[in-house]
Amino acid sequence: MNFRTIIIPIVIIALAVAGWFWLRPTESKKEAAELTTLVKKGEFRVRVTATGELQAKHSEKIMGPQGMRTAGIWQTNITYLVPEGTLVKGGDYVASLDKTELTNKMRDAQTEIDKILTQLEQAKIDTAIEMRGLRDQLMNLQFQKKEKDLQLEQAQYEPQSVIQQAKLDLERTERDYQQLLQRLALTKEKSDAKIAEINASLRQNQDKFDRLAELSGQFTVMAPKGGMVIYTRNWDGSKVSPGSQISSWEPVVAELPDLNDMVSKTYVNEVDISRVQKGQEVKLKIDAFPDKSYTGKVIQVANIGEQLKDYDAKVFEVIIQVNESDSIMRPAMTTGNEIVTYVYPDVLFVPIEALQSDSVSFVYKKVDGKIVKQEVIAGESNDDEVIIEYGLSEKDEIFLTTPKDAEKIPFEPLAAEIKAEIQKKQEEARKKREAEALARSKQVQDENIQSGDSGGGGGFVIIN
Repeated sequence: MNFRTIIIPIVIIALAVAGWFWLRPTESKKEAAELTTLVKKGEFRVRVTATGELQAKHSEKIMGPQGMRTAGIWQTNITYLVPEGTLVKGGDYVASLDKTELTNKMRDAQTEIDKILTQLEQAKIDTAIEMRGLRDQLMNLQFQKKEKDLQLEQAQYEPQSVIQQAKLDLERTERDYQQLLQRLALTKEKSDAKIAEINASLRQNQDKFDRLAELSGQFTVMAPKGGMVIYTRNWDGSKVSPGSQISSWEPVVAELPDLNDMVSKTYVNEVDISRVQKGQEVKLKIDAFPDKSYTGKVIQVANIGEQLKDYDAKVFEVIIQVNESDSIMRPAMTTGNEIVTYVYPDVLFVPIEALQSDSVSFVYKKVDGKIVKQEVIAGESNDDEVIIEYGLSEKDEIFLTTPKDAEKIPFEPLAAEIKAEIQKKQEEARKKREAEALARSKQVQDENIQSGDSGGGGGFVIIN
């Protein structure tokens, strides 16, 4: 008999038996499918978990040239900027800006000055020539006057008609002389006015050139004080870095943040923003240093939502004050923020997956070895657990998964009067929490937090 014909059926039978044992339902698997837990009692924290970004609460802007608009320069490029995170002292070099347009304007201004100087020199020469010609004419008329005087004296013994003619010639010469004097005075006034006008234009262009020269010095940007250089952000969230353009309306090159006073900026989804209010406590962790934890407080909640890029839902900006100061904190570091919206000191709660919902809320509970479908009244919840206002007791055993044959399990409803009473208490408790939140919010002083952009500002959306 062929050995192969014997071994193949044996292998097939062995695999079939192993598969049956592996796939058959066992008691352990059944138990694993029906996980249970006990109802807990104690402190319950309602929290909103969000990711934020550190930024300085206050920072000093490192400004570029302030007079670009008056010079007709609307924007310029950053040709060099010290690396982000560089520590500088007051007066240290920070950045250089492109002077191409400024240099062209200075060259044009100098050309105009040279042109005006040429015009001024030409005007002075023209005035000198014209005035000399008029003075020569005056001298000639003076000689003519003397000659006419002499002729009049010699005509004393001549006929009356000759004497009268001599007088008329003298008067005509005198009149021409006086007219030429007036013309000389007017010409001088005209020349002085023209030269004054040219001088005024010269001063105007010289002032313009001087302003451009002064502005040129501001294209080399120095630190106003000591600190760490942090790149600022444009309106679209992009960082201002070497090669970026800065506007004459807001020529911010970089910032010097106050690293001793930090906040975490985050964005909360519109679904959860009603739970976040000023004055709420926050637990923070920095992603780069997960072993360290800090505390904080919500100090600002936006009243108006905004539509951020790549997100469908509206979000609200939330600013969290970091209570501690630490040398490891740097702008743009990512933080994990746990905003504690309320703390219940002593309540019953169960894992959130244990709570079932149909037309009413219920759990599957073990009672004397049997399973019942117990109606409950649920309260607030957090990421993992939910408060049970009524329907369970401490250490009751409940199911985390739906038991087998759930449709056959008997339902234990709550009395209508009990439900009405509990709902009334829930409403009273809600009003009390709102009043406490309002009082806590009023204790937080309104502050004008910079919108900024100290090393970040892109923000994060809530992940709860």
